Amino acid sequence: MTKLPLIAILALSAACAQPALAQQRFENLDRIDGLVAMTVGAKIGEPGGPMAPVDRRLRLAACPSLPSVEGPTFGAAIVKCDTLGWRIRVPLSGGGGASATPAARYGAAARPVQRDIVVKRGDPVQLIAGNASFSVSRVMVADEDGAIGDTIRVREDRKSGPVLAQVVEMGTVRIPGFNDF
Repeated sequence: MTKLPLIAILALSAACAQPALAQQRFENLDRIDGLVAMTVGAKIGEPGGPMAPVDRRLRLAACPSLPSVEGPTFGAAIVKCDTLGWRIRVPLSGGGGASATPAARYGAAARPVQRDIVVKRGDPVQLIAGNASFSVSRVMVADEDGAIGDTIRVREDRKSGPVLAQVVEMGTVRIPGFNDF
């Protein structure tokens, strides 16, 4: 008879310990928030910083090494664990970041930098995608004006859907993500 209460106590303690073990198996989301804030140079909610904390419903496997943070790229920072293969996108608020001057980040009036437009709407452009091993190109039409480094929409014809591409030089745009080119 004394064994029954002992077994019940052991089962209850095992059930209570299980959530603590489960927490150790998941990545610390506060650590991810801190890594992103340090990388972009702005806190959550600040211009250039993360729009909001990482969604607490995420259950990412605990990364054995420090997750890497890339970006900002297209308005987001990419946090990934190469060891386990997971990757998340953390949206950033516009207007700032590590590249912004302190005056621009904290509200002082900053003068916009005038850049030369090298691609105009309606211009034919050479769309390039590839890396060091291969490249593919196609003639497209620009939907927007753009300076070197800007991301613009281009399309094959009026009926086709737009493709986002980065202006490389006059008359040449590149698909983002092929950086070894």
